[in-house]
Amino acid sequence: MNHYETVFILNPVLSETQIKETVVKFEEFLTSRGAEMVAKEDWGLKKLAYEIQHKKSGFYHLFQFTAPADIIINLETEFRRDERVMRFLTVALDKHAVSWAERRREKLKSKKA
Repeated sequence: MNHYETVFILNPVLSETQIKETVVKFEEFLTSRGAEMVAKEDWGLKKLAYEIQHKKSGFYHLFQFTAPADIIINLETEFRRDERVMRFLTVALDKHAVSWAERRREKLKSKKA
């Protein structure tokens, strides 16, 4: 099982319900194929560095998960098929990136408490 991190940007014209449905869809897609979710983050509406599909902002979401390598191709195909997704990026994390992500999550937890 490899560690991965995926960031995807959803269309800013979506309703709160549509955003939640989309996030749940991709989470269920991963877990149904044997992936284990490590963390999820909703970064909210952010301004884009450049226009995508004539939009200047988008809803950012982050998934950190462990999964077999063959799932990633199918996940990215699903991202391409869904018109609500404007952009996505999946990266494999090495041991240093995994430990950095854990420290970052702990920092976020301590700030919320």
